Amino acid sequence: MEQQKIIINIGRQIGSGGRIIAQMLANEFRAKLYDREILNLAAKESGFSEKFFEQNDERKGFAKSLFHIHVPLLGEGNFYKNDFSQESLYQFQSNAIKKAAAEGNCVFVGRTADYVLRDNPDKTDIFITANMEDRIRRVAERHQFSEERAQRFIVDGESCRASYYNYYTGKRWGCSEGYDLCVNSSILGVEETGKLIADFIRKRFYT
Repeated sequence: MEQQKIIINIGRQIGSGGRIIAQMLANEFRAKLYDREILNLAAKESGFSEKFFEQNDERKGFAKSLFHIHVPLLGEGNFYKNDFSQESLYQFQSNAIKKAAAEGNCVFVGRTADYVLRDNPDKTDIFITANMEDRIRRVAERHQFSEERAQRFIVDGESCRASYYNYYTGKRWGCSEGYDLCVNSSILGVEETGKLIADFIRKRFYT
């Protein structure tokens, strides 16, 4: 019997522990983790500088400021040079996600992977949230921010993230009906939440 391929797409609130949980799931299912790594793959696929994907990462509107300036890092022979847009970057990133998913077990963090892989029968879409006080504490510790600055970082970052996701998918970021499982990591803690999600995936595909 052919082994079931596992593809896990993680949507996450900032400070929810989603990135840590994604790594746990990658280890559990012997999967490759793609977070910012997908930006490097997209850059290689496109011939664009990775810098553009980083600056555009889960943000809507960055590329508009580039329409009327010379972009030397695209390369003279680049097919997309005359039609450079944020949509071009998104398409390259989507192609990189599909290519990675075709190669084996994967865990994708954000970047609308749930939408890009919406027709893939092997995928599970997860959204991880947490109580605001826990999220503020994690962000403050990670970035050495005050609690006030950490909260502002969360609010501003999630506004960009939601705008980006909603624009490209036509769905609502974080809306429960768009995911197979939504879970609050504050209830069980990050480690136990990771175990719960792993158990959910095993029951879904192996029973």
